[in-house]
Amino acid sequence: MRSLTRLLAVLPRRLDADLTRSTGLSATDYYVLVHLSEAPERRLRMTDLAAGAALSMSGISRVIDRLQRIGLVVRERCPDDGRGWDAVLTDEGLRRLRDAWVVHLASARAHIFDHVGELDLDTVSAAFERITDS
Repeated sequence: MRSLTRLLAVLPRRLDADLTRSTGLSATDYYVLVHLSEAPERRLRMTDLAAGAALSMSGISRVIDRLQRIGLVVRERCPDDGRGWDAVLTDEGLRRLRDAWVVHLASARAHIFDHVGELDLDTVSAAFERITDS
């Protein structure tokens, strides 16, 4: 179990460091951009985005503020409810996400999948999904 504890401490830092060094985006920035890219019209209500990214409302606000300053996201009034705000991925945000995806994939390969060995990748992926969905 010590190896699991170490993995949970080390792996996120390594993935984040690779992304930040190569793209200027943190892993949190990347995950938020991924959620937006998968949403209809690349738009999500701030509360839904916070839940999807496992962040508090203040946490998602800070991330969106930073991404908005660099032109990757804009905030727009929710069309269904004028009291709420949506985060919307810009074209530049999508381009930067695509660039970051290449870096993230290489990082995940180097830090995770190159060490899996003979295990079936589908089995590992299914286990990851069960863990994150529970």
